[in-house]
Amino acid sequence: MPQTRFTGDPAVERPAADPAGVAGWLEHNARAFPSKPAVIHPDGRGSGGYATLTYGELQDTVEELARGFRRAGITRGTRTVLMAPPGPELFALCFALFRVGAVPVVVDPGMGVRRMLHCYRAVGAEAFIGPPLAQLVRVLGRRTFAGVRVPVTLGRRRLGRGHTLAALRATPATGRYADADTNGDTVAPAGGDDLLMIGFTTGSTGPAKGVEYTHRMALSMARQIEAVHGRTRDDVSLVTLPFYGVLDLVYGSTLVLAPLAPAKVAQADPVLLVDALERFRVTTMFASPALLRNLAGHLTGAARGRHPLPDLRCVVSGGAPVPDAVVAALRSVLDEKARIHVTYGATEVLPITSIEAAEILGDDEADTGHEPGGTAVRSAAGEGTCVGRPVPGTRVAIAPVTDGPLDRFDPATGLPAGRVGEILVQGDSVSRRYHRAPHSDAAHKATEERPGGEAPRIWHRTGDLGHLDAEGRLWFCGRAAQRVRTGYRDLHTVRCEGVFNAHPLVRRTALVGIGPAGAQRPVVCVETETGADGAELGEGAWTELVAELRTMAEEHAPTAGLQEFLRHPGFPVDIRHNAKIGREELARWAERRQAGPVSSPGRRAARIVPLAGWAYLVGGAVWAAAGEVPDVPVLRWLWWTDAFLSIGVHAAQIPLALPRGRAAGHGTAAVVGRTMLYGATWWRAL
Repeated sequence: MPQTRFTGDPAVERPAADPAGVAGWLEHNARAFPSKPAVIHPDGRGSGGYATLTYGELQDTVEELARGFRRAGITRGTRTVLMAPPGPELFALCFALFRVGAVPVVVDPGMGVRRMLHCYRAVGAEAFIGPPLAQLVRVLGRRTFAGVRVPVTLGRRRLGRGHTLAALRATPATGRYADADTNGDTVAPAGGDDLLMIGFTTGSTGPAKGVEYTHRMALSMARQIEAVHGRTRDDVSLVTLPFYGVLDLVYGSTLVLAPLAPAKVAQADPVLLVDALERFRVTTMFASPALLRNLAGHLTGAARGRHPLPDLRCVVSGGAPVPDAVVAALRSVLDEKARIHVTYGATEVLPITSIEAAEILGDDEADTGHEPGGTAVRSAAGEGTCVGRPVPGTRVAIAPVTDGPLDRFDPATGLPAGRVGEILVQGDSVSRRYHRAPHSDAAHKATEERPGGEAPRIWHRTGDLGHLDAEGRLWFCGRAAQRVRTGYRDLHTVRCEGVFNAHPLVRRTALVGIGPAGAQRPVVCVETETGADGAELGEGAWTELVAELRTMAEEHAPTAGLQEFLRHPGFPVDIRHNAKIGREELARWAERRQAGPVSSPGRRAARIVPLAGWAYLVGGAVWAAAGEVPDVPVLRWLWWTDAFLSIGVHAAQIPLALPRGRAAGHGTAAVVGRTMLYGATWWRAL
């Protein structure tokens, strides 16, 4: 692949040789335009204000941290847990670690403490950078972090032994100490096939796996995104996923950190997002389908029609299948020159394919050459979701579905156009291995032998199902592990769901299977749209909708025979993008619904205790108001204890009960009410 400039300005001096590592590109950009804004971020005061960090200031911080890391013993190859909130400090820490050749270990905090600890235990971290609360977890989890020898606390005070970030930044400069070892000898910068970082998959469809990224792999990703989406250093990018911010700093563009919680992107305030888009004249953004649905709805309502955001020229969505309705909604409100790209990828390789809205929606065939109605028409007919053509430098092939290992793969034996199988991908942007997990490599990697003694190629098995069409476009059909295996055929989730999602009263659907594989009973879970007045669909309207969905099912081959539909108040989704549906949880919910309610005598008896507590609490309050309570200190003490348990403790359990209650099919109000009434005796039994 030809080398790219990572800059759209020919006046900017190109380095004599392209930096081999990611940190080298930041250094080049800082020298070329030190006063240019690098990171614009919320100032943390809650007043809607922002602060700016320039490329020169960021590079100075990176060099200070690199000197401190080397003196503390964080050097080339040191696996380093990095737990820092999204912000300028996070990017400075990342590039400082890249500069010294250390390897950040990044785990999504939304996956929960138990899964996080499992990930860190699997890596065998040697250094730990995090705030005091994270350091407390490290101290308490001594077995998990037994190998940590260099703890660094973010903040003014350290917890136990180790260093503070402020102290490391104060390390005196002696020559080019950031690029020298502790003896002052120059160290070659990390790059090429050196390990850049370890990022974990979310584990939404299986155990979380540590994905190894090399410098070569990351820069290949940057070049592919640049080629497909036309990225230049002149862009201003709204960042909703920190990794894309790293690429922005490689390009030399300005990144604006979106005002949102990373684990709750679907609940981001669209007013704040639009304010950031307008205030900083954002030209490009990446977002999950859940966030874009929220944003499109706000733009339509706020502007009563088109809300152009004239500077926004490129919107990229990924992380989960993007409903055609979301693409159409965005197309209806954004400026006509804006391009909306839907990408397909994985933690192990990003991007794999890309497609633009005009091809999805089939804008004027005479002008664009796209098929009438676009790929959306074929999605509604059960072909799956078209995710476009492979990006330059990436090869895609379709292999027959197998649930076991695939040691060897010859792309010449791949399935022909139109045949559904497992999606395999190969290229420079593909991670070659998982970290210290040979069993995962055996399950998810395949080798292509090459003639003449050349090194074999590594193909990544995505675990996704799909097919290629006659034009070379990839159609995504669902996860292989989530296909419903009946006694007569396999049903593919996304192919079937595309048919029902076309109904105007359907928000989204999820196909799940009940029973053992090979004899599963297919059930379609349905989220319905609310009415214009915000009211939920009534029972009569739901009955009519089910009849219409059954009729739609019989009109298309992929869905023929589907008869069971269950209404669900809100699907469980993944942590990172709030968009991938947790079909395994839905399958368990559907099975319980079909089996009917189960309430054991023990569970019913346990709920008597919180009910008795509420009775005593209410009765005591009524008697006190009437002045009839005897002056007995023990009774007063019991009443206040009861109030603390029934109100305070039950209320504190609501965040724990909400995800479990929603996964069990209960609405938010029902979960809150029952948790306040019964406490853990209700939600822990779900």
